[in-house]
Formats: sequence, C-alpha cells, structure tokens
Amino acid sequence: MNPRTWACRASARARAEFSSVKVVGSQQAVVCGVLAAILLFSTGCGYHTAGHAVTIPEGVHTIAIPAFVNQTQTYRIEQRLTSAVVREMLLRTRYRIVSSAEDSADATLRGTVLSTSTSPLTYDSQTGRASTMLVVVSMRVSLTDRQGKVLYQNPSYFFREEYQISRELTSFFEEDSPAFERLSQDFARTLVSNVLEGF
Repeated sequence: MNPRTWACRASARARAEFSSVKVVGSQQAVVCGVLAAILLFSTGCGYHTAGHAVTIPEGVHTIAIPAFVNQTQTYRIEQRLTSAVVREMLLRTRYRIVSSAEDSADATLRGTVLSTSTSPLTYDSQTGRASTMLVVVSMRVSLTDRQGKVLYQNPSYFFREEYQISRELTSFFEEDSPAFERLSQDFARTLVSNVLEGF
C-alpha cells in the first residue's frame, strides 16, 4: 500500500477512535494534544504541493505555455510534459492557450524540469524484476501576468506517483513507454489543478 495512503487511513481511523472515547481531567488535555498531532500529520495527505499563489484575475483570457526547460538527462521529458499540460488546460479551462510568450498573452506559465528519479517498490516473485515503481519529478513552476506579477509560483514543485511496469525500470522514460504517457497525463492533471486552485 502507498505509505501516504496508509498514513491517511491510519490518521482517519485514529480520529474516529478518539472521537468515541470519554475522558475527564488531565486525560482530556493529553487526548487533545494527540488529536492535534494527528490532524497536523494528516494535512500532508494528498498530492498538493506548497506554492505561492494569487487568484488568477478575471482579465486573464490568454495563457502562453512555452516549452518547458529540461535540466535533466531524461530525453525530451520537457516536450511530453509541456504537451500534456497544454492539453489539460484546453480540456479543463476556457483560456486561449498559445505556445509562446507573445505580447497578446495575458499570462505565461513557465516550467523547468529539475530532476527525475525512479525507484522500485515491489518485485515480481517469479521474474525478480521490479513490478511497481515510485516516480518523482521535480520542477520549478511559475505563472506570471503581462506585467510580470506572480500569479502562481513554486520553485520546488514535486510530483510523486506509483506505477506498475511491464518492462525494465530503465525503459520507463522512453518515448514509446505507456507508463511515461500515464505519468505525463497524471502530472499535467495535478499541476493544472494546483495552479487553478492556488495550491
């Protein structure tokens, strides 16, 4: 089970159990302290990442999404992620999307892929090969308006997800890899949600 999912479920069970316990006196203070710690821990559940955001102004109608910059050794990952984000923006919003930071754009979304990593989580008992892996993509992301005002910014944007693989671990980021395609779609969905919701 995903450690984050396990933590969320554990904290939810703990909250449910503590809500049914009757305590008095000094025990109440102890229980309140434990509940506060559990609630603080459970706020980490989910895939939102911390960033600085301002609500996108109503005057923004056109968003430029130039090709992301790739500072990793992962071949063409910036192209795959940029295309996925453009597609997600077109599907989920009414903004007009352009591919370059033109003068006509009301805002510009820029991204730099800082690092990518894969690590095996589970193995196939028959073949000994990894069957599930954890993928982490780190980026620097910003959305600015025409005057340069920051509407959304996260210099340390992390995307983490588990994927089942049917081939070697090293082939995950190959262009024709179905898992790589899923990663791009999941990444775009999460990033666009964070930008629009201000996370």
